[in-house]
Amino acid sequence: MTRRSFSRAELETFRDTSVPDLLPGPGQRLRLLFVGINPGLWTAATQTHFAHPGNRFYPALLRAGVLEHAIDPAAGMTPEDRERLRSRGIGISNLAHRATAKASELGDDELREGGAALRALVERERPAVVAVAGITAYRTAFGQRRAVPGRQPEGWGTSELWVVPNPSGLNAHETVDSLAAAYAEVGRAAGLL
Repeated sequence: MTRRSFSRAELETFRDTSVPDLLPGPGQRLRLLFVGINPGLWTAATQTHFAHPGNRFYPALLRAGVLEHAIDPAAGMTPEDRERLRSRGIGISNLAHRATAKASELGDDELREGGAALRALVERERPAVVAVAGITAYRTAFGQRRAVPGRQPEGWGTSELWVVPNPSGLNAHETVDSLAAAYAEVGRAAGLL
């Protein structure tokens, strides 16, 4: 697939668009559910989670060994890419499903509502591990003001709950290597490594 590029004006037309969850299909077990804050405009334009070319999500998952094949989602994930994730038991959702240019455009109420919807998704799908990408959004969505990154002391039902670093290029103090270390931890917890 050829990498796309979008003008700022083109990307703006995708504001408030939603991106559906990527979940394993019938007969496929959900082992690891990654949860982003919300779709960016590039993600909405390509209908592919974590799609912005500056996002380090897929390179970090590959380096961690959670993925076995490289994925370049900037043009939109191929059906084969999606099936590889599903067959590995990897799913992707968001706290808020409305696309914005920056996560800071979301209000606290929207994050709390998204957190409640996420809890319902986890109750229904019962992943082994839930990995929320972004400590600040996690604290807001779930009222856990003192939460720290890593495994959370209480899971959700049978699911372990983790908070991992946000892979956005705007999170400048993280690198592909530091993200890979955190993602390898959740990959091991989910039985993928």
